[in-house]
Amino acid sequence: MRENNSLHEKRSSVCALDCPDACALVVDIDQSGKAIKIKGDPEHPVTRGFLCAKVTKYLEREYHPDRLLYPLRRVAAKGEARFERIGWDQALDEISEKLKRISETHGSEAILPYSYAGTMGLLNGSGMDRRFFHRAGASRLDRTICSAAGTAALQLSQGIRLGMEPQQFAHSRLIIAWGANILGTNVHLWPWIVEARRNGAKFYVIDPVRNRTTRAADKHFVVHPGSDLALALGLIHIILRESLHDRDYISRHTNGFEELATLAAEYPPERVSALTGIAAAEVELLAREYAGTQASAIRVNYGVQRSERGGNAVRAIAALPVITGAWRELGGGLQLTTSGAFEFNRVGLERPDLQLRSPLGREARLVNMAQLGHALLDLDDPPVKALVVYNSNPAAIAPDQNRVIAGLQRPDLFTVVLEQFLTDTAGYADIVLPVTTFLEHTDAYLAYGHYYLQLARPVLESPGEARSNVQIFRALARRMGFTDDCFSDSEDEMIRCLLASRSPYLNGITLERLDRERSIRLNISPPDAPFLPFAQGGFRTPSGKFEFGAESLGYLPPRESRFGDAALARRYPLELVSAKNDDSMNSTFGHRADVDEQTAKLSIHPQDAGARGIVQGMLVRIENNRGSAVLTASVDEDVPPGVLRARSVRWNRCAPEGRGINQLTSDRLTDIGRGPTFYSCLVEVTPVLQT
Repeated sequence: MRENNSLHEKRSSVCALDCPDACALVVDIDQSGKAIKIKGDPEHPVTRGFLCAKVTKYLEREYHPDRLLYPLRRVAAKGEARFERIGWDQALDEISEKLKRISETHGSEAILPYSYAGTMGLLNGSGMDRRFFHRAGASRLDRTICSAAGTAALQLSQGIRLGMEPQQFAHSRLIIAWGANILGTNVHLWPWIVEARRNGAKFYVIDPVRNRTTRAADKHFVVHPGSDLALALGLIHIILRESLHDRDYISRHTNGFEELATLAAEYPPERVSALTGIAAAEVELLAREYAGTQASAIRVNYGVQRSERGGNAVRAIAALPVITGAWRELGGGLQLTTSGAFEFNRVGLERPDLQLRSPLGREARLVNMAQLGHALLDLDDPPVKALVVYNSNPAAIAPDQNRVIAGLQRPDLFTVVLEQFLTDTAGYADIVLPVTTFLEHTDAYLAYGHYYLQLARPVLESPGEARSNVQIFRALARRMGFTDDCFSDSEDEMIRCLLASRSPYLNGITLERLDRERSIRLNISPPDAPFLPFAQGGFRTPSGKFEFGAESLGYLPPRESRFGDAALARRYPLELVSAKNDDSMNSTFGHRADVDEQTAKLSIHPQDAGARGIVQGMLVRIENNRGSAVLTASVDEDVPPGVLRARSVRWNRCAPEGRGINQLTSDRLTDIGRGPTFYSCLVEVTPVLQT
């Protein structure tokens, strides 16, 4: 959309932030070419003309005086963040020469890429970069930092990552937000929840902490951190005990029901209450109401899976709409993600076959990004000698931060960071390359909260010498001597490659249509008809049925058994939840003063504060056997006794002593999916004695 009037021009774009909403944007451009306002596209069926607070203020980031505009080379010790300006030719030559030398000396797997969802754009997030590292023979990165356990759970149970369309929540009669702070992290679902409530629906929240969404709920079930699996099994116990299950749906469309029933029998309400902290009567009430309400919906989010049993917790929650037959109803079912419907030609985009022409001549080793400290300090044969970071800030967001930073400080590690700001990670780089924002380059976008595929063209000129990830990795490929045709592909050719899929969901969607329409609903159902993915079964598992997988479920009691060390649990008696901050996106907006203030606070219950001599506004030290961080105490009842909350993620360099909350989180992995266990974190907190 490009509309002109005498004052400004309106241009269309798409928000690239890691959010399920994937909003369509309208940007007002003045006569000088500068953006003066950004707003939601009123014509987009999900965005519907409004934006979250994060994106409403995005132009502040776009034009921030600290934005990186030129390539930089380190001139001081790693971590001091002192650099000199260099040219692009010099930067690319130095990087390519160093990578070639490392590959020749130590083997190509000594090169490690590190990236995640700093942009959700398909080209700049998983396009030319993947081709480059495959052809170089670099170690592959297992990108587990956010959604790996939940993704694995749905793949095992459903065979595909599908869920309810957001519009269907308007037809629900009971909506449960399970570990889902909708008003903070998925705000475009909220209007349909409001519509459902106006029509008489109830809205419940299951969450260990109080937030904007719990305050708006009809009821808040305060669950112990990491006990969601026990709660789900307890709900199943009651549903089966009282014959509230859908026998026909179960018999037609599932496997392993008898084993699930046997397991659930071990979780009566009294045991579930002891494990979860929710009164037995409340557990029974929730189960009866959920199973007895037609068109009951669950919005579960990824926070549920950030504990040791998190993957199986998601698997058990996903079983609930199956045993009740809720998938049959308009407004019934579950949503964790919709991303599985975007069945692109990923092989063509990412070209894993290029590894066969790399120095390895085979598939490279796989390194888990949730264990970056281990990778940088402990891997050998070969050790990691080069790290290329883009779309991420591991010095702030990766678990076991002390070891991550120790790895980044290695004098023999060559580190390249592609960034828009001088983040904590960029401060340890040898070379920093300035990159474009999503307003400045072409990209295609899927969504994991709806079913619209979108295209964005540049609406602004890139400032200074900033380049897109696609441009940078294309140029590096030339410097490395890679002559494969795919490194000459334009952005349009890459999009056409993505769309060259046999999936019926993508049938008829072309680049030309995307250029005209900008946003296109996938062919998941007839136009204007709701998508009911599992109303008639149709699961994508090898059996074609929902797999309950009871053999992998079960639950370990909290603290001593869950953490495996009774003495450690006594020494660190509080559980830390480092929940997402409403007004930021992981560490993306850490440069903003308001975000820094929000992420500097630690919520502590008055009972725990009083026992430790902690008062409102006091500096406190939160610590465990991995490290410590200093935060400002917020004594409130947003957390129950025994639980702390720190909103994540504060930039280390803004924090006292230069240490952030991920000093405390471990690199232990989840039960399935090998994801991080950010929310399985025992700590103690004490006042900071000021002199």
